Amino acid sequence: MAQMTKRSLNELLVNLFNHVMDLEGKAVITEEYKDITNNDMHIIEAIGVEEPRNMSVIAHRMSVTVSTLTTNMNGLEKKGYIRRERSLEDKRVVYVLLTEKGKKAFYHHRDFHKKMIRAIVKDLTEEEMEVLYRCLKNLNGFLEREAEDK
Repeated sequence: MAQMTKRSLNELLVNLFNHVMDLEGKAVITEEYKDITNNDMHIIEAIGVEEPRNMSVIAHRMSVTVSTLTTNMNGLEKKGYIRRERSLEDKRVVYVLLTEKGKKAFYHHRDFHKKMIRAIVKDLTEEEMEVLYRCLKNLNGFLEREAEDK
């Protein structure tokens, strides 16, 4: 790959990251959700709407420590987005669930991501989508390895 193309690719990735973070904040944190941050929305996404998750699972999904996550969870609980429940089998285990308000925020955030993905793949063939997926998977692997080294 030519040096100019690598430089252009780097600039594009930096710009994309900045645009996604900026636009996501504006699109997701609307008047209805002005009491939480974009990071809170990502925690809500990590909790999900499927089955209850414990703090360790959520922290792992977010790549943070449980103690870091606890502070955010306290705020989300006070604002009515989550609730905590002790396991009936093991009282040491605490599950986190989204309230109705939290589920509404989850779907709101998911809709933004669905729109973004539709925009990315709208003109791509199946083969091009597979190449894009492999590229992004490689990037993700690199970022995860770098995070582990830190």
